[in-house]
Amino acid sequence: MAAVRSSSKAGRKLFPKMFEPLDLGPAGVLKNRVLMGSMHSGLEKGSIMGGQVDLTNMGEFFAERARGGVGLIVTGGVAPNRAGWVSPFAAKLNNTSEMESHKIVTSKVHDAAPDAKIAMQILHSGRYGYHPLAVAPSAVKSPIGWFTPHALSSKEVHKTIADYAKCASLSKEAGYDGVEIMGSEGYLINQFLVERTNFRTDEWGGSYENRMRLPVEIVKAVREACGPDFIIIYRLSMLDLVEGGSNWEEIVTLAQAIENAGATIINTGIGWHEARVPTIVTSVPRAAFSWVTEKMMSSVDIPLCTTNRINMPHVAEKILGDGQADMVSMARPFLADSQFVNKAEEGLVEEINTCIACNQACLDHTFKGITASCLVNPRACHETDIEIEPVAPGRKERIAVVGAGPAGLAFSTTAAERGHEVTVFDMADEIGGQFNMAKQVPGKEEFHETIRYFGAMLNKWGVKVALGKKVGVDELKDFDKVIIATGVSPRTPPIPGIDHPKVLSYIDVLRHKVPVGKNVAVIGAGGIGFDVSEFLTFHGEMKTKADDVSVDEYLEEWGVDKKNETRSGMLEPKAHTAARNVTLLQRKHGKVGAGLGKTSGWVHRAQLKKADVSMVGGASYDRIDDEGLHITITDKKDKEKKTTQVLDVDNVIICAGQEPLRELEEPLKAAGVKVWRIGGAEEAGELDAKKAIDMGTRLASKIEDAEQGEVLTMDIGTGAKVIEFFRDIRNKKAGINK
Repeated sequence: MAAVRSSSKAGRKLFPKMFEPLDLGPAGVLKNRVLMGSMHSGLEKGSIMGGQVDLTNMGEFFAERARGGVGLIVTGGVAPNRAGWVSPFAAKLNNTSEMESHKIVTSKVHDAAPDAKIAMQILHSGRYGYHPLAVAPSAVKSPIGWFTPHALSSKEVHKTIADYAKCASLSKEAGYDGVEIMGSEGYLINQFLVERTNFRTDEWGGSYENRMRLPVEIVKAVREACGPDFIIIYRLSMLDLVEGGSNWEEIVTLAQAIENAGATIINTGIGWHEARVPTIVTSVPRAAFSWVTEKMMSSVDIPLCTTNRINMPHVAEKILGDGQADMVSMARPFLADSQFVNKAEEGLVEEINTCIACNQACLDHTFKGITASCLVNPRACHETDIEIEPVAPGRKERIAVVGAGPAGLAFSTTAAERGHEVTVFDMADEIGGQFNMAKQVPGKEEFHETIRYFGAMLNKWGVKVALGKKVGVDELKDFDKVIIATGVSPRTPPIPGIDHPKVLSYIDVLRHKVPVGKNVAVIGAGGIGFDVSEFLTFHGEMKTKADDVSVDEYLEEWGVDKKNETRSGMLEPKAHTAARNVTLLQRKHGKVGAGLGKTSGWVHRAQLKKADVSMVGGASYDRIDDEGLHITITDKKDKEKKTTQVLDVDNVIICAGQEPLRELEEPLKAAGVKVWRIGGAEEAGELDAKKAIDMGTRLASKIEDAEQGEVLTMDIGTGAKVIEFFRDIRNKKAGINK
């Protein structure tokens, strides 16, 4: 459905609560109820220019979101001292020189939108710090950390409080309208609050009154240092989801104390980073935790903000309209679309590029030390790198794109937006390519939104679309340029019996809906193998809308107490009944699916474990016949030790990689046509929509100047090398850090 443009702010009638101003007393008025939540982006580190940290890229990133209509922006975490670093040489603010660097951020935001406000998040990582200087209330290593932290002395705790106040004061001097004090997600303040990590017996440990003293004293100190007109947001962990976390009575007690200490807004935090309950991945239903904030609404008088998996205006409006919160926090949706609020205000909902919560370019990048971005919007955090400028007069070209998958759609819409005349061809009867298979996997319902968005953009920018048509040289030779985005074909491994009737490809299963038996072997444990396994074990009705995914079923499945009456909000997970018996195999030894995303791979493994999927590594495939799949398993430790067995299965599903489809390239070149490859046609490997969309967008941003065949990809920078250096230190110290 094409969006209808309006100059009458039609969205204000659709989403009245979302666009209602919020009075913060002495701290001023927010123009709407939308908070751009904090994200680790890597931009906070900046670059070194003449001995000074240059935060120009960070400033441009937030300025674009300010122009996009956000009421209140919160930056990524900035440490109040060196021990608080999230990673080596991460962002820190505790001296005048560092403060001067931040002035460029605040000035760019306020120049872009004078009615927008921006707060800097103060985050002390505590035992989550990926560096040897990490500190904590007690010397207890995190299960996801690298180093055993130093236990802060009482004197060092007081110094830490002073560092928070100094950091906040410097941020105000730099031009920030406020700060957010990060007290959730298992970082330092959260570590002081719970018996899980606080074994102290002094005035900072023992009773809850003592354990909550740190956050209360920090808020008091920040208020005293910054005055009454400064916004103080406190990020409160309302649901820890780890053993030994807080109970509801303690959480309410802390919220009231934080209010009395001088906080302006309380933001909701859900789950520690080490929690084994997914809270932000795509399989988590929309607004899955707004009920937590709602439970707090009657306990405090200052505004409450709710968060997690709020990615469309109607979701935000329902939360606010139902009285579940005073504000909504959306973080990654502003990576996906910087103009989210403006589009909602204009009623252009179909034009919103929806966050699909895949984590692949945001959180996964962060944990690798790479600047964050967004799978569906590669310009996120790269605004100065990818500029979408109108094509210069006289340089408009007729461009054909062969393939309407993610790469082809990204190129087509971007090139057409710039002014080129684009025609996209695809043999299928619908756009979307591989996303049309991915969207069928339980938990990936959000993928429907990306296809919807690209459809709206094709229409908006006047791209000609020719579906159900296989094109050749004759149809393409008159175009100025041709982009091959034909994707991949499944690789057929050389296994004896590979042509047996039992054998199916993942395309047979997901696209062609070929019937699959009760007992199944899946060959290949990459992302596709996991998707197919989840698809085959799912026992329920497939959803075509993310709004239809049940919050209650999700909470039961993962053992979350919706009443929040148990400590940490945890219950026994609900047993899962699988629709089929599946064995997932890979040739490599080690953890099955080790190549999956760091922040989402564990969720997929947990899902398959609950479905009783047998995951087998070190397997070689001997043959397939009427008996089933014959395999040999090599012992991980003793390579000479091998066992053979026959898997008595009805079907063998092949998910063993792909080959690029490039059959048009050479004939086109022979005909004198200028040709480029993007997406899977350029690099097959494991299907990678992130890379495909990035390639398409980057090439389209400069296609008139690109050398024939030029491939443009993201520069991952040096952060990953720094992380690896400190990982090596961790490994050398492993003997004393077990």
